[in-house]
Amino acid sequence: MRDPAMSHEDAAVTGKIGIVAGGGAVPGQLIATLRDRGHSFFVIGLDGQVQAETLEGTPHLRVRLGAVGTALDALRREGVRRLIFAGSVRRPSLAELRPDWTATRLIARMGPKIFMAGDDALLSAVVKALEGEGFTVERADALLDGLLAEAGYLGQHRANAGAEADITRGVAILRALGPLDVGQAVVVQQGLCLGIEAVEGTDALLARVGPLRREGGGGVLVKLRKPNQEERIDLPTIGVATVEAAAKAGLAGIAVDAGGAWIVDRAAVIETADRLGVFLKGITGDTP
Repeated sequence: MRDPAMSHEDAAVTGKIGIVAGGGAVPGQLIATLRDRGHSFFVIGLDGQVQAETLEGTPHLRVRLGAVGTALDALRREGVRRLIFAGSVRRPSLAELRPDWTATRLIARMGPKIFMAGDDALLSAVVKALEGEGFTVERADALLDGLLAEAGYLGQHRANAGAEADITRGVAILRALGPLDVGQAVVVQQGLCLGIEAVEGTDALLARVGPLRREGGGGVLVKLRKPNQEERIDLPTIGVATVEAAAKAGLAGIAVDAGGAWIVDRAAVIETADRLGVFLKGITGDTP
């Protein structure tokens, strides 16, 4: 385990990094950080997920999700043993996956019921399988300063008493749903649950709840880790688009899991929240 006292700079000095890149801005930020530090890396870009500009000018291989053998062979040729998963990945159906021989072998090892499990169980099985292949899986925030949310407010806006009560209600809902491995986010207004995140993701959740808002102000998006979350691959994440979607839905603010959520492009997120009148708060424990 990495020494908590070790700096990000110290943590990045040994071993070539393999980046498994999905969608969004996090893979590009990680690549830029490693490049600035002169650290060697190799990128596995997930076809249909990663943005083309993320891979420009980088040592990389673009593969489909089911081509596990191709990806692992490339990582081994590059001398990679440390892996970081970065970016969003849409979960495919088995038909879409089209697993190669290596993927089929790993699926058999995990058991076919893994595809009927929730995301946490699936991701935990993926990490265990990769560790069985000789790789170490690490968290992106081990190298990216400012990615992990901290407790307290970011920006100039603050929650009022009604919003604080909605945060408490949202936390209670997510804590109750967490053992079922369902969603990381909920929207609450005036004590009413307007929507729970499912497979559609947070931005789609916010678009869905906008027309459901009651008269009057308020409304909060709450995002938390689930119990037994595989934190090395999947943590709740917000970015500029999340803040914009929350404001468009008429919400007062966003509360995220301090120490357990990522804020992508923190400066831009705070600027957007300040400009749109949305509060941002990192929360700990079971209450705001």
